Amino acid sequence: MIDLPESSTALPTGPEPAPNSESLALSAELLEQVRAEIAAGGGFLPFSRYMELALYAPGLGYYVNGLRKLGADGDFVTAPELSPLFGATLAQWFAPVLSGEGCEILEFGAGSGQLAADVIMGLDAAGVQVQRYRILEVSPDLRHRQQALLATRLGSERMVHVEWLDRLPEEPIRALVLANEVLDAMPVELFVWRQGRVWQRGVTATESGLAFADRPAPPALDAAVRELEQAAGPWPDGYVSEWRPTVGPWLSAVAERLEQGLIWIGDYGFPRRAYYAPERVTGTLVGYYRQQMVLDPLAWPGLMDLTASVDFTAVAEGAQAAGLDVLAYAAQGEFLLGAGLPALFEQSVAGKDDPKEIMQLAQQVRMLTLPGEMGERFQVMVLGRGCELPPGTFPDRRERL
Repeated sequence: MIDLPESSTALPTGPEPAPNSESLALSAELLEQVRAEIAAGGGFLPFSRYMELALYAPGLGYYVNGLRKLGADGDFVTAPELSPLFGATLAQWFAPVLSGEGCEILEFGAGSGQLAADVIMGLDAAGVQVQRYRILEVSPDLRHRQQALLATRLGSERMVHVEWLDRLPEEPIRALVLANEVLDAMPVELFVWRQGRVWQRGVTATESGLAFADRPAPPALDAAVRELEQAAGPWPDGYVSEWRPTVGPWLSAVAERLEQGLIWIGDYGFPRRAYYAPERVTGTLVGYYRQQMVLDPLAWPGLMDLTASVDFTAVAEGAQAAGLDVLAYAAQGEFLLGAGLPALFEQSVAGKDDPKEIMQLAQQVRMLTLPGEMGERFQVMVLGRGCELPPGTFPDRRERL
C-alpha cells in the first residue's frame, strides 16, 4: 500500500536564481535515472536511496558532478572555509598526542582542502611534522580542487606527505581521524508516525515530477523508530523525521582499521532527546542551494546539497558497539574556546594595524563560537582507542547523550 501525503500534491518551486541550461540538463539526466528506479521498485523509492542518488550517483550526483559547491559563490560555507583559525585550533589541540614519530592523519571528505592545509601548517608551527596525511574523497572534482589548493598552500616539500584514497586502507592504522561535516551527508530514511504506526516516506513519480509517498515501514525501520519514540516521545500524529542507518556501519569500518588513535567528529546535530523532541514535528532534512535553505528536497535532483542533522546519541552508541571510547562531547563553541582559539586569535591580531582585518578575524571567531551562529548548532565528539584525550578546558557534555 502506497499513500500520497497532502504535502506531495503541491511541492514548492525551486529557489532562485534558476540553474543554467547545462546544470538543468544534468539534473534531467539524473531525474530519468531516479524515475527508472522508481518504476523498478513498483512506484516507490525509499528516500535513503533517492538521497544516495541525488548526492552520489556517478557523474550526476551533487558531490560528484563537478559543479561549484563550497565558498561564498557555492551552496554552503563550512567552518574551515569560514576561518583558518578553525583548523589552527584543531592542530594546536591535537599536537600533544601527535608529537611522536609517525604522525598520521586520515580525513574523510576534505571539501576544498582548507582544513587539511590549516591542520598541517598548524602542526608544523607547533613543531609536529605530519608523516602522512591521507584524504578519503569520493568526488573527483573536489579531489582536484584539494590537490590544487594544497599544492599552493603547502609547497612541494610538505605536499609529498599528502595522498588520496578511494576507500579505507586495508591495513591497521595509528592515526587521528577527522570527519568534519561528513555524517550529515550520509543518506537517511524518512518516516512518519501516524496513529501509532510507522510509515516509510519515499519518492514516487507523477506527471508533473517527483512527489513524496508513504508505505508501511519495513521491520528494521519500524523497530528503530519505535525505540526512538520510546526514548523521546510521545509524538503527535503526523510526526515526520529521519533515521540514519549508516552511522553504525561507518563507525564499525573505521574502528576495524583503527589500531590506536582518535576520531574527531564535527557536525550539526543534537542528542537524541532533543533531535526527536515532540515539538520537532517536521524533522531536520533540508537542501542548500546558493546559500539558501530549500525545504523541498526533491527540487532539481543533483543540483543542491541534501542534509539532515546528526543524532549524536546514535554516534556514541555506534562507537561503543564498535569498541571505541567516547572521550568528549561538547558544543563547537565550547570546544573551540577551550581548545585554544582565544590565544590563537590574539596571536593572529598581534602587530596588525589594519582595523578592518582585525574586525574580520573577530567576526570569524564570533561566527564559529556564538550560540546564535555555529557555536551551539554544531557539536563536537571525540572517540578513541588506546589514546588519551588532549588537554583542554571545555565542558564535558556526555551526560546529555
